[in-house]
Amino acid sequence: MKRTVTRRDFLAISAKGIGAAVISYGLMGCSNSDDDNSVPAQFLHGVASGDPMQDAVILWTRVTPDSAGDVKVSWQVASDAAFSQLVTTGEMVTNANRDYTVKVDARGLRAGQNYFYRFMTADKTSVVGKTRTLPEGEVSSVKLAVMSCANFPAGYFNVYELAAAQNDLDAVVHLGDYIYEYARGGYASENAVKLGREVLPANELLSLSDYRTRYGQYRSDASLQKLHAKVPFITVWDDHEVANDTWRDGAENHNEGEGAFAARKEAALQAYFEWLPIRPWREGNHEEIYRSFSYGNLVDLHMLDTRVLARDKQLDYADYMDATTGAFDGERFRADVTSTSRTLLGLTQLLWLQGTLLQATGTWQVLGQQILMGKMSLPAAIATQQMSIPQFAMLGALAKLAARAAANDPTLTAAELQYLQANQALLTPEVIALLQLPSIPYNLDAWDGYAYEREVILGTAKSKNHNLVVIAGDTHNAWANELKDVNGNTVGVEFATSSVSSPGLEYYLNLPAEQIPATEAAIVDLVPDLKYTNLKDRGFMTLTFTKDAVRSDWHYVSTILAKEFEEASSRRFSAVTKVGKPSINPVS
Repeated sequence: MKRTVTRRDFLAISAKGIGAAVISYGLMGCSNSDDDNSVPAQFLHGVASGDPMQDAVILWTRVTPDSAGDVKVSWQVASDAAFSQLVTTGEMVTNANRDYTVKVDARGLRAGQNYFYRFMTADKTSVVGKTRTLPEGEVSSVKLAVMSCANFPAGYFNVYELAAAQNDLDAVVHLGDYIYEYARGGYASENAVKLGREVLPANELLSLSDYRTRYGQYRSDASLQKLHAKVPFITVWDDHEVANDTWRDGAENHNEGEGAFAARKEAALQAYFEWLPIRPWREGNHEEIYRSFSYGNLVDLHMLDTRVLARDKQLDYADYMDATTGAFDGERFRADVTSTSRTLLGLTQLLWLQGTLLQATGTWQVLGQQILMGKMSLPAAIATQQMSIPQFAMLGALAKLAARAAANDPTLTAAELQYLQANQALLTPEVIALLQLPSIPYNLDAWDGYAYEREVILGTAKSKNHNLVVIAGDTHNAWANELKDVNGNTVGVEFATSSVSSPGLEYYLNLPAEQIPATEAAIVDLVPDLKYTNLKDRGFMTLTFTKDAVRSDWHYVSTILAKEFEEASSRRFSAVTKVGKPSINPVS
């Protein structure tokens, strides 16, 4: 199917960045509140800031009214914590139509400066938040915390608590799954009752009221409130802000009897914009969130939507398996997965990203998005779950012994021959056939299922000799990939964060703790471009950019099942990529 660009496409691209929320330009005089009918209200969900620009930042809070009605909320932004040097002030009325949330686009600020802000009702004052605008010109360093996948019933948000202990962050980049949509007792809820973290509402999220209630519960968490109050967030959604494995017109977790998916998606995205400090393109546009942030001449951060806006439905290996023989139709699969008409970003967003990359001048070009871009192919026997990784490793080693024995290899030891004789019966024709299958992508929900647009992006970055860094979440595990194009050229690197609380591959593979290090090493060995993975720990990562290099540090917590925790220092890992050399180099 040929895709063409219409005039509307270009108008949509050019409309990027049009403002939103209540705009605060400067100081205003005190208003007389004696005659208003404002309902008394409290601040129970903390404060937040986000989407910083060189001269502006979004400020957020929510009030909880004592009774139904309008609530007048004022705000102050100051250059000092004592609020003696006010920079901008204002007020607005919030009500049930916006779930009593308050969003302010505070403008007229200075680049690269720290600011303090707070909100007030007639008789209450919020906690003080701290935020920071983007720098401009020559910038020596930028430090970002990257995180994703916070499941409230799975455990405490100790990862947010650990991140809040960092005192030199420029921003938190949250790559989605800020909430989960499942009903009480659903995914990763085994410890929810014991921990006092059963979800609200009890049902699966379907309506606007449902999503608003779940956001309210998440934002009541003290660790999340602490991090939001300390540093600005730059966010995108992933699937669980709507439903599991969301694509443009549906989701794996949207089923018959749950109403129209379009209505569910609209409700979910409206609640997201109400509860997150994100700047929409224009008021009422709750679907387009791709946008860029420039940290002077050092870092250009491009946030993408690989999930909701335009994604085609995920491919399914089951559709390529012969029901009778079990044979896999690899030729048809390869044709579909590499089709030029298959889209993840959609034409408008892809054109915007290409144009932005072609014009970008920052030393580092960073793509902030949800899913793994690196080629993550595993032997088909593993990817189709016909063998576990330990089984494949054991049987593969056995097959190699058998091949050496058949070739009369004189280096075979007596112990190896004895082991082969004892286990020869395991090498059935079916097992040998599985071992000989080629490697295929293990996760078709990731970029591996949308190969064409990945090549377009890598080709665009390569054409400008960009220092490309892709950051990802979604999988609940940590990864470090070198990004290669179809011709084998290394174009950039990818750093993926673990989850805040959602379980990772160790949960699905049911791995005992003592097997995890060997399994991690086996996966790194099986995937050619993969340089690091962590399959066990919950955590986040920090990226520190300088003019010479970017350093990624993966931080992990010792537990999420108790409020008392420590950083799991023995599992911490660091890597460095130097300018002009897109390789991942471990740091001891």
